[in-house]
Amino acid sequence: MKTSDLVIAANTVWVVFAAVLVMFMQAGFAFLEAGLTRMKNAAHIAGKNVLIFGLCSLVYWAVGFGLAFGDGNAILGTSGFAPSVDALLGIAQAPYTFFASIPGASAYFFEVVFAGVAVAIVWGAMAERAKLWVYFVFGAAFTIVYSVVSHWVWHSGGWLYSLGMQDFAGSTVVHLQGALAALAGALLLGPRIGRFGKDGRAHPIPGHNMPYAVLGTLILWFGWFGFNPGSTLGIVSGERLGYFGYVALTTNLAAAAGALGGIGTAWLVLKKPDIGMMLNGVIAALVAITAASGFVAPWAAIVIGAVAGAIAVYGVLFVERLKIDDPIGAVAVHGFSGVWGTLATGIFAVPALAANLATGSGGLLYTGSFHQLGVQALGIAAVAAFTFTASFSILWTMKALFGIRAEAERETAGLDVSEHGQAGYPELYPRLYELQRVEESLREAA
Repeated sequence: MKTSDLVIAANTVWVVFAAVLVMFMQAGFAFLEAGLTRMKNAAHIAGKNVLIFGLCSLVYWAVGFGLAFGDGNAILGTSGFAPSVDALLGIAQAPYTFFASIPGASAYFFEVVFAGVAVAIVWGAMAERAKLWVYFVFGAAFTIVYSVVSHWVWHSGGWLYSLGMQDFAGSTVVHLQGALAALAGALLLGPRIGRFGKDGRAHPIPGHNMPYAVLGTLILWFGWFGFNPGSTLGIVSGERLGYFGYVALTTNLAAAAGALGGIGTAWLVLKKPDIGMMLNGVIAALVAITAASGFVAPWAAIVIGAVAGAIAVYGVLFVERLKIDDPIGAVAVHGFSGVWGTLATGIFAVPALAANLATGSGGLLYTGSFHQLGVQALGIAAVAAFTFTASFSILWTMKALFGIRAEAERETAGLDVSEHGQAGYPELYPRLYELQRVEESLREAA
């Protein structure tokens, strides 16, 4: 076996392993979101992660991967749909010329788990009141929206890539997109019953299990070591062997700083060292360093993470003041921090690091911090305009035609019982059978 074949084999093993770590982040979202919402919706909210990842996997295989990484034009890929056995042979060959040293099949697996994360983010702001069918229709539609933007930023023929936009592993492509779709959903759904009083004052609706939220955050932190280091797409990055280890370093430093930034800011602003805000700080920091993890020095990663932790706290409070009900804090944590991380890349990126990374880790052209900052801002604006407009339009049409919000009786009863006929905690749910009778009467009335 030639040395080049061994490198391809090693790269493929690394990328598939990293993809498995990212897939495990679905478990993190399940615990985090279920923990931060009410008991009566726990099974529904956790279970939708399985549903959505399954749906996303099929849509991304059939359409999304070709749109994102198939050869085409500056706007979208026009080839490489439904990868099959030919994708096993495509090392830097059409239709997957973007991937230099891994087969198209393993590239699909790595990229689909990123799409799954973007889709998972959406439902955090729509939790506890969206109808189940919305997951199917909008989940499929948003997978396509996500794929188009992926082509712009990550494919070597994409227009933002060509301008030199840097988004190493997806602060904009994955997290900002997910947050914008989540915002569109939250606006069209409206707040949960009882979230805001007639006087406009916010009424807290606490989650039912903070240890679940802690566990979910730790799983996400763990999975991020596939998310960012895996985006090197190999054991060799440019002239550097094992550069994914450096990316893991910057990722971990940012997350650690985010934990302290989140709880410290909460202590100052809320006068309490709020655990939930600490968790938001960790995730916000991970979101922010995602764009920059391959491009910045360790000290810059700490700054990026600490600032992101503070942004998470202020962002959650700001969204609440706008009377937008976001149960998980998705808009602030993934949206505001995604913007910060993308801009911070233009501020802190080190040209020597960017120049030595392998093609495939996002736009690598570095032309000076001021110019780069402008490119980063342009990318954010373009992605935000397209993603929010597309998401809002799709959800608005769905709402106008069929309705996307569960009926008040179903929302009050809880989606576990009203949508699925079973409770996440049946032994702790004394009104289970009564609520099931409510469901039956609603069905008869319909």
